[in-house]
Amino acid sequence: MCQLPMSRREWLKLASLFSVAGAAPLLGALQARAASEPDAPVRIGYLPITDATPLLVAHNNGYFEAAGVRAEKPTLLRSWAQLVEAFLSGQVNVVHLLSPMTVWARYGSKAPAKVVAWNHVNGSALTVAPDIGSIGDLAGKTVAVPFWYSIHNVVLQDMLRAQGLRPVLKSTAPPGPKEVNLIVMPPSDMPPALASKQIAGYIVAEPFNAAAEQLNVGRVLRFTGDVWRNHACCVIFMHEQDLTQRPDWSQKVVDAIVKAQSWTRTHPEDAAKLLSKEGPNHYTPHNSQLLARVLAPSAAEQGRYLGDKAIQHADWHSKRIDFQPYPYPSYTEELVRRLKTTQVDGASQFLASLEPSQVAKDLVDDRFVKKSIEAAGGMTAFGQGAGYVRQETILV
Repeated sequence: MCQLPMSRREWLKLASLFSVAGAAPLLGALQARAASEPDAPVRIGYLPITDATPLLVAHNNGYFEAAGVRAEKPTLLRSWAQLVEAFLSGQVNVVHLLSPMTVWARYGSKAPAKVVAWNHVNGSALTVAPDIGSIGDLAGKTVAVPFWYSIHNVVLQDMLRAQGLRPVLKSTAPPGPKEVNLIVMPPSDMPPALASKQIAGYIVAEPFNAAAEQLNVGRVLRFTGDVWRNHACCVIFMHEQDLTQRPDWSQKVVDAIVKAQSWTRTHPEDAAKLLSKEGPNHYTPHNSQLLARVLAPSAAEQGRYLGDKAIQHADWHSKRIDFQPYPYPSYTEELVRRLKTTQVDGASQFLASLEPSQVAKDLVDDRFVKKSIEAAGGMTAFGQGAGYVRQETILV
């Protein structure tokens, strides 16, 4: 039986980790670990979702060793709380984190870490019960998000408000007729919760949207990449001390990840197999057929999504999931602006003082990824225009 929202204990633990006081012991452990092991190998922490693809491909294909750095087998963690705790304490030193979560980490808990690259773009969707035909049909119902500080929560609340609905965070009282109640739920619990009608929908990363389709318990109502064009979902987060004290090591790590992104774009079926439970490293519990629906979708599915209006901007030519490593400053700036108007549970006072352009400069260190991209053939090799500037396109 699925759990409804993330347990209160887990949420409180994660909220504590992202406070200055709660993070202090872990950051102390990080410093001690760095002092005792200055040449630590690459230690990846990941959740079993497609967001982890570049990190796992880089490990599987030997790209870290080829770049000249040692890498241990990636550590699979079961929750964002476990992943954050392992990263802040230095148990792992390279992770994928939800892009808004990095804002909370750096400015909420003062974690000395930075975004060094995007991990992937798009790769998420709003999936609903079969009887939900539009956003408006969610009125008076409950929708699950994977985390308050997620692009999923940001985009969902934008979509709800555009239809005259008010997102609310009610743990007990039922939502009103023009309200949509939002809860946090582990992604793996979402398809069974939808099937048992405990929720009317969920917005999350893949392959849990594809899983609902495969199980015939729900359908994709809208892809998030069709709302915010080629948005970042997860990003690569690394310790600032590695970036400053081990710059050559850091460059090689980013080189390997960017190489993995390039390979995945041209070998999507192979990527689905190596990420699956049938793969040699058993990275995720998902079968290769499910992962292939995300990484290598058929033309027939694309046509179906156009007919269902899950895709409304065909001219964007957005992929269900894509891999592009450059962290555009315009995205970070717009993300900070929208976070200020997004409802989240827990302490969020720090958001009010954040200046978007300053966050884009301080949170992100793009020195390494620019060199990696140029070595991989430039931005055009990733389906982007030349240069490192873009304008954000958001059409709810």
